[in-house]
Amino acid sequence: MIQVAFYDAKEYDRPAFEQYGAMHGMRFHFLETRLNADTVALAAGCDAVCVFVNDQVDAAVIDRLHGYGVKLIALRSAGYNNVDVRAAYGKVHVVHVPAYSPYAVAEHAMALLLTSVRRIHKAYNRTREFNFSLNGLTGFDFHGKTVGVIGTGKIGRIFINICRGFGMRVLAYDKYPAADSGIEYAALDRLFAESDVISLHCPLTEETRHLIDGNAIRKMKKGVVIVNTSRGALIDAEALLSGIKARHVGAACLDVYEEEADVFFEDRSGHILNDDLLSRLISMPNVIVTSHQAFLTREALGNIAETTVNNIRSYFDNDGICDNELCYRCGNIEQCRKERKERCF
Repeated sequence: MIQVAFYDAKEYDRPAFEQYGAMHGMRFHFLETRLNADTVALAAGCDAVCVFVNDQVDAAVIDRLHGYGVKLIALRSAGYNNVDVRAAYGKVHVVHVPAYSPYAVAEHAMALLLTSVRRIHKAYNRTREFNFSLNGLTGFDFHGKTVGVIGTGKIGRIFINICRGFGMRVLAYDKYPAADSGIEYAALDRLFAESDVISLHCPLTEETRHLIDGNAIRKMKKGVVIVNTSRGALIDAEALLSGIKARHVGAACLDVYEEEADVFFEDRSGHILNDDLLSRLISMPNVIVTSHQAFLTREALGNIAETTVNNIRSYFDNDGICDNELCYRCGNIEQCRKERKERCF
C-alpha cells in the first residue's frame, strides 16, 4: 500500500481523498500542520507527500524528503510557485492538478465582482438590521463595459464567456495567445487604459510577480475594479492600497493575498491580526476579501482528489512516468518536450 503524508489537511479534504485512496490502494496520513523545515520529518517512512498552496517546499525541505526516501511530491493544486521545481530535479518527482474545475474559479471571480459592484454585501448587512435605505448602494451596469482579462487559459476563457453573457466587451492579454479563439488580444498598456474591470487569471512566475504595481495602476482608468482569484503576489498590495486611498482604484475583489500563508485557511476571529497591510485592505469599504475559496466546490474537491490519486498511482505503476509531472529538465515545466514517454530523471 502506498503511504502518503497529507499536509495542511482540512475537514473538507478528507472525504474525497479517503474515498479515492481506498479505491487505489493508498493510505493518506492526514496532518493538520503545513509542510516546512520543522515538519518535514513527519513524512519519514512515506512514499509520497501531498501538499497545498501554502506548504513550503523549498530546496532544504526537498533535500530532507529525498533523504527520507520520499519519491513524489503531489500538489493538490494547479499552481506550484511554492515548490522549488529546479531543486527537486534529480531527487524527487513533482506532479500537480492542472485543471480541477475552472468553472469554480471563474464563477467565484464573477460572484466577487457582482457583489462588489452591486453592493450586495452592504445591502445584506443593512437588511439584517432592518435598514432598508438604498443610499450608498448605487452600482453600474456591466453591459457595454470593458473587462480586461489577463491570462486566457481554461479559467480565463470561461470567465470571458461569463462576461460576454453580460454583454461586456473583452480585451485580453496572454504571453501565449489562444489561437482561433475569437478573443481580442491587446498589449498590457492598452488593456490597462481601456478596461473598466481587470481580472487576473495567470500563473505566478518571476515575470508576473507584481504585474499590478504602482506603475500599472497609474495607467488604469480612474475607478477601475481589480479582481484577483489567481495568486496573491500578482499584485503589489502596498501599491493597490495606495491606489485605493488615492481614489484611483474604484474597488478590489481579492480571493488571494501575497502574504496569505500565515493567515488564510484558519479561524483567526479571536486574535489580533498582525498583518497591518491586510487589515487596512479589509477595512476599506470598496475591498472584498475571501480566503482563497474560489476552488471550493463539491465538483472541484472531487476532481482534485481523483486527479491527485491518479497522479500518484500513475507514477508508481508506470515506472515514474506521469502526464501531470512538473519537470525542470526541459525548461518548459508543464509541457515537457518528451511528451511524458520516458522518465524525467
